Amino acid sequence: MLQALFTFFIFFVGLALLIFSADFLIRGASSFAKRAGLSPLFIGLTIVAFGTSLPELVVNLFASFKGSNDIAIGNILGSNIANILLILGIAAIIYPLYVKRGTIIKEIPFSLLAVAVLFVLINDALLGNGGSSILSRADGLILLAFFIIFMYYVVSISRASDQQSEEKVKTYSNYVALGMIILGISGLVIGGNLMVDSAITAAQFFGLSEALIGLTVVAVGTSLPELAASAVAVYRRHSDIAIGNIVGSNIFNIFWILGISSLVNPLTFSFQLNSDILVVLVVTILLLLFMFVGKRNILQRWQGATLVGCYFIYIIYLVIRG
Repeated sequence: MLQALFTFFIFFVGLALLIFSADFLIRGASSFAKRAGLSPLFIGLTIVAFGTSLPELVVNLFASFKGSNDIAIGNILGSNIANILLILGIAAIIYPLYVKRGTIIKEIPFSLLAVAVLFVLINDALLGNGGSSILSRADGLILLAFFIIFMYYVVSISRASDQQSEEKVKTYSNYVALGMIILGISGLVIGGNLMVDSAITAAQFFGLSEALIGLTVVAVGTSLPELAASAVAVYRRHSDIAIGNIVGSNIFNIFWILGISSLVNPLTFSFQLNSDILVVLVVTILLLLFMFVGKRNILQRWQGATLVGCYFIYIIYLVIRG
């Protein structure tokens, strides 16, 4: 019992280090970018977007190094599911979310494309290419190529828009900003290592699969920065930022994080995780359909409650599946 409590304590220490370190790194890098004359909007679409994905990236890199492929892939799939069903659901319950037309016709379909590309690349055996299903380094390069296309789209938005980001970027002296970046990176490395080690230990101790741990505890934990960003956006009534942050994060998770992870070390894919890829696909389609049901372009409270209900059903399914 004491060992289990200690394992969970280490996990949450690692999680706290990840979140606070990512915040330090974002603030330090944003200060450098602001002093370099970059617009707040550009900083938000690039540095902050990368920053909120850092916990997933660091956890995946450590999981990949340690050969815990189910944690690496499960973390991404679980985060994407939690982002839509849990985080957007809660945000919509708090305050109905208005969704910009560009998000509906471009970003949500692009996130659907990301899931479809991942399914094709990762299912070598299922699609008749022989051998085991693996996300190879070549597959990682393909994912990163799609990511570059998405980033080109994001940067073009920042150049075409006359709007300024509502987020005020605080500046520090370059020495302080550099110190924040170094502390942020150090904390991310330590926190990510603690999280992965404790997740593996918990899975072994309780006789659970690493996929289950990755899809639930690790996934929700690494999604906390997105939850915080969306909660602040909803509080300030910037609902388009809240939903844009979530959809963008889901695209980042697949194209950027899995792309980098598979370049570091090819990821062997458990066939069981296909059902979770299907869940990501279905919930993304559901989000798109909700934009045309009831009040157009608005994620309403009842829709948010539906998403949260679906998430709890999904968790029950995972527990039963083991």
